[in-house]
Amino acid sequence: MTRWILSFCLGTSLLMVVATSGARAAELPIRKAGLWEIKVVRTGSPMPEMTMQHCTDETTDKQMSTAFSPLSKEICSKNDIEQTATGYVTDSVCSVGGASMTSHSDITGDFNSAYTVKTTSHSDRGPAGLHDVTMAIEAKWLGACKPDQKPGDIVMPGGFKLNIKDAEKLKGLLPK
Repeated sequence: MTRWILSFCLGTSLLMVVATSGARAAELPIRKAGLWEIKVVRTGSPMPEMTMQHCTDETTDKQMSTAFSPLSKEICSKNDIEQTATGYVTDSVCSVGGASMTSHSDITGDFNSAYTVKTTSHSDRGPAGLHDVTMAIEAKWLGACKPDQKPGDIVMPGGFKLNIKDAEKLKGLLPK
């Protein structure tokens, strides 16, 4: 179960990172500092809905973009983001573990109280049922981080906790 949660977290983090890093025509706003509840709903996938909490601040959000930018440039041949009348649109083509994944995301919200990311992706390889996936990330600001949390902390279901600043260590877990 822990391996599944870690894989899910890595996959979800990769999609969020792809949507927020790399060369782009527009920049996504920095999220309001504090505790965010992030609900991930995947359709076309056997993976269930997952809700996690992410403590962040301005510095951490900027660091996430900066830290993952080299990874995004390394694994993605395309990573475009454009501002639209209603938010942002991203399109990417990335290769992870020998599989090519194309993704399109529509991002709406104010990044102060709530935002939504709706992503459709297609992979040319991988487990059955995961070639075409639709995912929605619904995020809402809850308030200040809890006293035992520091910026970058992500609390997964069951209390599993990791800090996104340790993502450099997690990159080694991605398939080659």
